[in-house]
Amino acid sequence: MQALVKRYKFLFTSTKGLVLMGIAFCALISAFFGLLSGPMADFGVKDVVVKLFNINLIEAEREGRLIILYHTIAMIVVAIETYIITDLVAMKENQRIAINGTITVGYLAVVFGGLPFAYWGHTWPLHGLYVAGLALIFFAGCYLAYALWPWRDEYKVTDKEYAHTRAGYSLERVAFFAMTMTTLASALFGAVPGSYYGNGFETFLAENVVRDPFKPALDLSIIGHLHIMLALIAIAATLIICRWMDFKGIWHKMAMPLMIIGSIVLAMGTWLVVPFETAAHFIIYGGSTLAMLGALFLVIFSWRKLIREGLARKGLKKGNFFQSVAALVSDPVKFGPTWQMVFMNFTVSGIGIFVAVKLDEIFRQWQFMDERLILTGHWHILATLTATIILFYYVDLAGIKGKARKWFGWGLIISSDLAFGAISVYEMKRLFVDEAVQQPVTNLLTVLGDVGLITVLVILAAVMVWRLIDLFKKKGRWAKEVDERLAHVPEVKS
Repeated sequence: MQALVKRYKFLFTSTKGLVLMGIAFCALISAFFGLLSGPMADFGVKDVVVKLFNINLIEAEREGRLIILYHTIAMIVVAIETYIITDLVAMKENQRIAINGTITVGYLAVVFGGLPFAYWGHTWPLHGLYVAGLALIFFAGCYLAYALWPWRDEYKVTDKEYAHTRAGYSLERVAFFAMTMTTLASALFGAVPGSYYGNGFETFLAENVVRDPFKPALDLSIIGHLHIMLALIAIAATLIICRWMDFKGIWHKMAMPLMIIGSIVLAMGTWLVVPFETAAHFIIYGGSTLAMLGALFLVIFSWRKLIREGLARKGLKKGNFFQSVAALVSDPVKFGPTWQMVFMNFTVSGIGIFVAVKLDEIFRQWQFMDERLILTGHWHILATLTATIILFYYVDLAGIKGKARKWFGWGLIISSDLAFGAISVYEMKRLFVDEAVQQPVTNLLTVLGDVGLITVLVILAAVMVWRLIDLFKKKGRWAKEVDERLAHVPEVKS
């Protein structure tokens, strides 16, 4: 019994245990429900899984099932980021415990209420549990915002290398606070249409209404909610990497104001989509540009730091171009997050901007399904790339060293980028291949995308199995991690 209590304490009270449990839930849900996807249907796997697990897949309810599935995964990711933030950013211990406990109960209610309701028959108390879980997560976010309040004297920066106001208040803490507040407001932006179910609002997928000449206010609200929540999850991941890389100095002082203003302007732009659909997009472009510029400064700082550290390990103070590149990529787990941010510009940001600029000239001339592919791929790539960034961070926390660290790092970089690169080309294939002769290209890109994504899941599964085996050991890593705190915190803890 004592052994079970210790493991319970690890999984439900320690930051590393909470993050591990969240990643495990994400992995299991993604792997299982991925068996119901289109490629798995082509191989006959979907039919076997549906029959074996007695899943109810009514076609008319497909949109509702997907919305609940997406929200379930998103809530777990939000919980994981919250666990990390409550440990990395200085706050009172009782606040950290209350926030983590509330959001844990919340996402577990979402998982065990929403998914059974969506896929195994509509038992309405389960839907109530799902909604209650969402409410608890929102409440945890409100408490997080209170705990992150940046204008408290006890949280002034003690090292002036970090961005701060003249009075000494941390601008990085302000960035975390701004991200949290805009996330809460944007959650309400999506909750309002949800409150109109049965009273003029029906579930839909945003990519299906993109060419509708008239979109009701509630539909526009959902479309804006989708965009801003993905963007803010990515911004939260960026701020976490800032702490991990001990981002500071002149680049930090330039980046933090951009991240703060970018988060607020980006959120305001998406909120204004409802009254001013066209004009609001220019505000969104401005906010996203500011946030991306802040992320670029992080990349510059991080790569310079990784090069210095890599050269120092070889006993060099300065190296030539090839030595610097070798030093930069010598630790793929540390290199991976910022590389994914750069790669995101080619597969998400670059394509998104190009499509927006050439929308009427090129893409509205295509068949609807071809434009729909771009939208679907765009959102999925952004979400999954952000997930890989969090995975790199977790693997470093888990303490993987040596060859296993290199195998994981390069395996995740190569396989994920292969998948996202193939999907990006697949989205845009109509630019360079005619529909009549597209099949060979389509087949090749589909195989490459599937191979990349399957490899990512296998790598993730290997990490999860390793941690599961460790959990059964009496004196495994978990026993040492129960009371461990995370990385550098450049503020005074109270």
